[in-house]
Amino acid sequence: MTILSRVRSLLGGERPVFRRLELHVAHGCNLSCESCSHYSNHAHSGTVSLDEADRWMGLWSRRVSVKRFTLLGGEPSIHPQLPGFVGLVRRHWPRASMEIVSNGFFLHRHPTLPAILAADPDARLIVSVHHDSEEYRERLKPVFDLLEAWRRDHKVLIELRPSDKNWTRRYEGFGNAMAPFDDGDPRSSWEICPARHCKQLHDGQIWKCAPLAYLPMQKGKYRLSEKWDPYLAYRPLDPGCSNAELQAFAALEDEAACGMCPAKQRFFELPNPLRRPKDRASAAVA
Repeated sequence: MTILSRVRSLLGGERPVFRRLELHVAHGCNLSCESCSHYSNHAHSGTVSLDEADRWMGLWSRRVSVKRFTLLGGEPSIHPQLPGFVGLVRRHWPRASMEIVSNGFFLHRHPTLPAILAADPDARLIVSVHHDSEEYRERLKPVFDLLEAWRRDHKVLIELRPSDKNWTRRYEGFGNAMAPFDDGDPRSSWEICPARHCKQLHDGQIWKCAPLAYLPMQKGKYRLSEKWDPYLAYRPLDPGCSNAELQAFAALEDEAACGMCPAKQRFFELPNPLRRPKDRASAAVA
C-alpha cells in the first residue's frame, strides 16, 4: 500500500471495493425453483426502470468500486429494456466486469443484446440451467440454438451454468408457511453462504444479500410468521451514510441477520422448475 493510500484509508477517503454488486432488473420469473434465495419462486412481479436504476447507481458509483456488476432477477430478460442496462452499468462503473444471469427462455426478445455485449470486452452472458430432465432440456433447445447463433455471429462470451447441481435449501416451507432456519450459528451460515459477497443494489440502498433485500417483498405478499421479524428489522446501507459507516459495511462479514440461513449445507434435488408448486402438488397426488 502506498503512503497516499494509507492516508486515504486512515481518513476514510479510500473507496471500498465490493467483490460483487447485483441489481434485480425484474422481480418476476418464469421458473419456480424451490427455495430460491431471491424468492423468485413466489410469483413476484415488477421491474426497475432505466431512470430509476440510473439514479440508484449514481448514488453510489463515486463512493464504491465494484469488481463485478451482475444484472439478474427474477428473470432479467422479462424486462423489455434489458439491453439498456449494459450501457448504464458501464457508465457508472467503467472498470467493472459485467454479467447478465438469465435462464435463457426470453432472450429471443432482445435481438440487440448480442451486439451490445460483444462490443464490451468485459461483459458476458451466463445462462443458468435449472434442471436436467428431458422435459427441461427439450424446452431449452431453441435457447441453445439462439446462443449458438449469438456466439457465431457476434462472438458473445456465454457461459452455461448448471445451477441445479449442489442446490441447497435457503429457508423452510413456502409462502405463508415459510420459516427461517434456527441453527444459532451466524458465522457458520456466512461461511457456507454461496452469496456472501453478493451485495444488492435495491431501492437506492445497498443490502448485505438477496434474502434480506427482497424479504420485505415477501412480507408484503404473504403472512409471514413473527419468526421473520428480526430479519425484517435489518437496515441496509443508506446513501446518506458516512465514509466510516461505508467502510464498516464493506468490511463486515457475519452478523446476526445471517442466522436466518442454515449453518450447514442442506442439499436437496431441485424439482422441475417448469412446474409451479401447485402443479407439483397435483402431480404428487396423482
